[in-house]
Order: sequence, then C-alpha cells, then structure tokens
Amino acid sequence: MGPTMTSIKCRANRFCLPVILALLSAGAVAADPAAADSTAGDGYTGPQNTVRLGMYFVRYSASAHDLAGEFTPPGLNFRVANVNTPYAAYLRRLSAHWEFELAAGVPPKTHSYAVGPAKLGSVPFNGQEIATTRWFSPTVLLEYKFFDEASKFRPYVGAGFNYTHFYDRNATAAGNAITGGPTATFLSDSVGPAATAGLSYKFTPSVNAIASYSFAQVNSHFNALTGGISRETEVHFNPRTLVVAVGYSF
Repeated sequence: MGPTMTSIKCRANRFCLPVILALLSAGAVAADPAAADSTAGDGYTGPQNTVRLGMYFVRYSASAHDLAGEFTPPGLNFRVANVNTPYAAYLRRLSAHWEFELAAGVPPKTHSYAVGPAKLGSVPFNGQEIATTRWFSPTVLLEYKFFDEASKFRPYVGAGFNYTHFYDRNATAAGNAITGGPTATFLSDSVGPAATAGLSYKFTPSVNAIASYSFAQVNSHFNALTGGISRETEVHFNPRTLVVAVGYSF
C-alpha cells in the first residue's frame, strides 16, 4: 500500500532532457580550451576541476495524502526510513566565486513502513515494513563561494535542480498481505528545485574538505493496481541531506 510496492513504470524521457543538456554544457566548457581560458580571465592559474567523495546522510520529510480508490478505507499512509549512502561529485570552477556542481549518491535502499490503523481486518498494518526501493537522484547546482580564493575557509550557497528516478522495487510479504495480492505500482519520476549551503576548507591547493546541508523537492504521483482495483496519491519525499566529503582539485 506504500509508494514503492512492486514494479514502478517510469516516464523518464521528458525529465532526462534538462539533465542531459546541463551535462553537455558542462562537458563543453571542460573540453574547449578557449572556454577554460575564459574562466581564468581574472588571472587565476590554479585548479579548474574538483572531484569529491564522501557520505550523504539523508533525512526524509515524506508526506502524502491518504490513499484513495475503490475498497480503500480512509487513513492509510506510509513513512520512509532515513538512509546513509556514499556521495560523489564533480565541480567546475567558473570564476573566482562561482562553481558548477554535479552531485549524486550510490542509490540507497530505502524502506517504507505503513502508517494508519493497527490492522486491516485481521491483517497487521501500522508499523509493518511494506516495501523497499532504490533511488537514482543526481543534482545539478550553481554555487557561490564567499571570500577570496586565498582563504582556507570559504562558506558557499547554491541552487539548482534535482532529478529522481525510482527502481528495483520489492514488496515485502507483509506488503502483499496488506494489498490482498500481487500489486503493480507506478511512481512518476521527479524534477524539482534543490538548494545547498556549506563550508569548504582547503588543506593544500589540491586537497580540501566540505560539509554542507541540502534540500531537494521530490514530488511524485503514485498509482497502485491490485486485481483491477486502482489506488492513488501524491507523494512529497523532500529529503534533507547532510554531506561530509573530501575533494581533490586539478
């Protein structure tokens, strides 16, 4: 009955285009020497690129309307457990204060739990783990770094967009019992705004570390079909994320 039951059919084509265009634009800047020179027009001759590795600590702020449909009692909902997952990012220096970042994590396995009445008939409901799924969720950000490039500490803020795709869905035995049989689920991909604020520390011109706090708006339309019975809701996952990472600039 949760938003990630058995088989999500994604409608990704119309959402992937903005991500592809952003990546192509960043690649063109990195590959074109003239473009690279233009980013250093302020006389900067240091590293232009940075790669980072670290950890995402994801805290979901999920909410949804109760499921609605035929033979569906009121008050059926879900929650998503928090997860931690490795983080990786590529950054391109655009000027003394501006950077482009493409960030992503290893798709985490998330667990959904039923929220509502203790039982549906004789079947336990509230608190039951009903499904697991993985999310592929890259984020593109344009960031502004404060202070000058000689500073070891540089706070920064950024804004951009996030794309989220859901896959590898599996219902638990409890989930199948709650729905009354095999259930096919459909959960749309999401594109929404993202924002971050953080602090970087430079150990050497090439080695640095960061800590940041980020927000992404992840909304999706959920539909479940069980024996021809349709149930729907709008889901707002809206993860808040702490990132701790080290970077290498070149």
